[in-house]
Amino acid sequence: MTVLAKHAQGKGGPDKIFHISGLAKARAKEVGKENITNATIGAFLDASGNLITMKTVEESLRSLPFHESANYAPIAGLPEYAEAAADAVFRDCRPEGFIRGVATPGGTGSIRNTIKNYLEDGQACVTSDYHWAAYKNICYELNRQLVTFRTFNAEGGFNIEGCFEKLAGCAQEQENVVLMLNTPANNPTGFSVTLDEWKIIVERLTAIANNGTNNVILLVDTAYIDYAGPGSREFFKLFSNLPKNFLVIVAFSMSKSHTMYGYRSGCMLCVTSDEEEAEAFVKANQFSARATWSNCNHAGQLVLIDFYKNPEKKAAFLAEQEELRLSLLRRAELFMAEAKEVQLPTCPFESGFFITVPTVKAPEVAAELRKEDIFLIPLGEGASAGLRVAICAIPEEKISGLARKIKAAMERVG
Repeated sequence: MTVLAKHAQGKGGPDKIFHISGLAKARAKEVGKENITNATIGAFLDASGNLITMKTVEESLRSLPFHESANYAPIAGLPEYAEAAADAVFRDCRPEGFIRGVATPGGTGSIRNTIKNYLEDGQACVTSDYHWAAYKNICYELNRQLVTFRTFNAEGGFNIEGCFEKLAGCAQEQENVVLMLNTPANNPTGFSVTLDEWKIIVERLTAIANNGTNNVILLVDTAYIDYAGPGSREFFKLFSNLPKNFLVIVAFSMSKSHTMYGYRSGCMLCVTSDEEEAEAFVKANQFSARATWSNCNHAGQLVLIDFYKNPEKKAAFLAEQEELRLSLLRRAELFMAEAKEVQLPTCPFESGFFITVPTVKAPEVAAELRKEDIFLIPLGEGASAGLRVAICAIPEEKISGLARKIKAAMERVG
């Protein structure tokens, strides 16, 4: 018996990622961190299992007057913050159009507000079957649905046909067609939609927007974009001069890009050819912010503005960020080379924090690996089931032999 409202009943249960991470931490206390492999959490860790942070960000934070950073920020964020966020996301690939921003707690706030404000109760958002599990939780919380398509086609590229088959179904049932893509450096696979694929996607979304019946909202979750390497931002230029009823929303997060995970700093940015639509975007999402989390972390916004205003600081930050990207890439290359050697299957990988090993027996294989003090996250079900390897959390010296051990565990499980 519970006094919970009916819509709240049945929620809850342990978060799979944090539960298995907790098992890893408990085991580390028993045998020592150096004797386990904890590839569970999406955070960049060093050889001692400590969070890697950026010195440039720390220096900026320490330079802030406490009375200023501790104060409330405006509901929509500091006036200069949206521009600083747009600069951080788009860099030299800024699309033409009206760009506005509203501060959010990490990228999660962007996803939440998009689902809430651009879909009616019971309507669906479309995304790939390999996706961050919180997408589904957010839709459930807001009485929306999450419809998925197979991420990859037979050639290992992005499954455009599967994507638009689902979008066509939504277009018949609802006025607003919402597509959410986490790219580049997708969580949990590390895949990135190519520029040529993006050209087709934008062309076909534009056709939907021009059909006289539907509007299009494209949400791009860019949480890992700064680890995706050169050329990863070129697709942003395709968002220029779109139809007025084709709205692009970009979810920006400082968690990974600035190693400020716990500061919960982000921004939802819109790109539109219509100024009135841009203003409506700000009003609606500012209202939702006030009604949900009120205002966001002030310190994170001040750090981003500090880099935006000071070219020397920005250059030093970008250089430090690039060092982290290359370090992460070395880890991934080591794992992928061994995976190829031992014929361990992996999802197509380009860059990012994670690599996924597809297996329909992910929970069983993960349990088998825990016997060897290797902690991975089993995700998905059916065709999208697999083991998520948080390569970001594994130091280089522990990567050698890992793919071989995963392959052996899969063979034991059958």
